[in-house]
Amino acid sequence: MSALDAARAELALAVLYLNKAEARDKICRAIQYGSKFLSNGEPGTAQNVDKSTSLARKVFRLFKFINDLHGLISPPAPGTPLPLILLGKSKNALLSTFLFLDQFVWLGRTGIYKNKERTELLGRISLFCWMGSSICTTLVEIGELGRLSASMKKLEKELKNSDKYKNEQYRIKLQKSNERSLALIKAGIDIVVAVGLLQLAPKKVTPRVTGAFGFVSSLISCYQLLPAPPKAKTS
Repeated sequence: MSALDAARAELALAVLYLNKAEARDKICRAIQYGSKFLSNGEPGTAQNVDKSTSLARKVFRLFKFINDLHGLISPPAPGTPLPLILLGKSKNALLSTFLFLDQFVWLGRTGIYKNKERTELLGRISLFCWMGSSICTTLVEIGELGRLSASMKKLEKELKNSDKYKNEQYRIKLQKSNERSLALIKAGIDIVVAVGLLQLAPKKVTPRVTGAFGFVSSLISCYQLLPAPPKAKTS
């Protein structure tokens, strides 16, 4: 592959990535929380960027609650334990509620909906729903990692006389384990971000701490949305 072909392939991946509304939302989220970190809650340019980007992101999330509503009524994966099913459905319900209420917050912040007190109340309720969904996600990922670990140990015993990393099934499980570990870290970070936005521990989780954790969480989200590079052709 020539340098020009490689550049075309990389640009094609960038176009594919940026065509995703979810990817653009997460990039804006990184800008939002990076600005929050810089402003530390103080008035100025960084705080203005934080507020304007936060409002702009809500447009990306219009009607997005349908995604988790669909997940809520969809059948679970076969073999999933009942506690994990209930936690997964709770996560879907809470996240769908957060995204639904967030639409009314957007209406209030843009001035279409005039009741400011009701807008602030809906905003806090929606954030509590998001924090609840992040807690459910954390518990689901811990449970799924436990299941994956048990199945990997069982497979290791079966492959004790061979190189486990050459086994395709083992490599797939290892990749899933890495992905779930990253999702677990992100969910834990998002809980701290929610605590900061709700000001539940204002002395410990300051705007700067919230911004730092939110920025890291956004970078993880951007990484998770990266498209898989095309496989090199073998002659």
